[in-house]
Amino acid sequence: MSLDQRASADDLPAPGRRERRPRLTHAVGLDPAWNPRYPELSFAVDGVSLLMPYAEPYFVRTVRSALDGLDPALRATASEFCAQEARHHGEHRRFNDRITDGRPGIARLERWIDRTYGRLERHRSSRFSLAFAAASETIAFSIARWADRHHHELFDDVEPTTVRLFQWHLAEEVEHKSVAFDVYAAVDGSRWRHAVAALATFSILAWFTVLTVFTLLFGSGRWRSPGCWVRLPRWAFGIAFVTLPDLVSSLMPGHHPSHLVDPPGLVAWLRADDATVR
Repeated sequence: MSLDQRASADDLPAPGRRERRPRLTHAVGLDPAWNPRYPELSFAVDGVSLLMPYAEPYFVRTVRSALDGLDPALRATASEFCAQEARHHGEHRRFNDRITDGRPGIARLERWIDRTYGRLERHRSSRFSLAFAAASETIAFSIARWADRHHHELFDDVEPTTVRLFQWHLAEEVEHKSVAFDVYAAVDGSRWRHAVAALATFSILAWFTVLTVFTLLFGSGRWRSPGCWVRLPRWAFGIAFVTLPDLVSSLMPGHHPSHLVDPPGLVAWLRADDATVR
């Protein structure tokens, strides 16, 4: 969906939080460099995608473990959040299977990611895990805001199924931006624990994204392009400039994710997409 099409959706009703089922089919042998203009940007996005089948089940199990202690309204909202997150990691699993096929370096990275989130879940308290989920959702919302502003760089001339995967996921991250935060606040709410969890989730995301980018750059030979070494720092600093202030503000007394302004393009995209399937 183009920017013009997204903007024309402003008069559609607001989407309701629900489990959407895109059931996307990706081409066999999908090139990890699915963005032909900026392959290194697609490598960075691939790095985030590799985390999803391991991070999001962790979030789902963590939030589900807290459901019984929540008030009915938040319990219902948290259940909807879990359904959306479960759908996200299923779709990313199918996408990742395509981009890792025949690429043992990426498969090794996936095993490392699996072990990392497995250790977190086994060795950290449920309250830390809720703080980790809340901080991770803040990062996801921040990335969605950055992606909305850089829509053309990310998605122009990209195969539509890949575009739909990431737009759908990012739009739902905007839609449920407050849920994990509210669950954590209801169960614990410690700002110190939240700060430690925020540092942990940001570090894990950054580390594995950088490793994925380098693995794919050197595996494909695209490291020889001088342009990629100019663009990668620009994008990295741009995302950090959006993400880190949002993370810091999330630790401040009185903060709530509802105070953050939603990216208009993704909101309009979700409205239009919902309208097409009704």
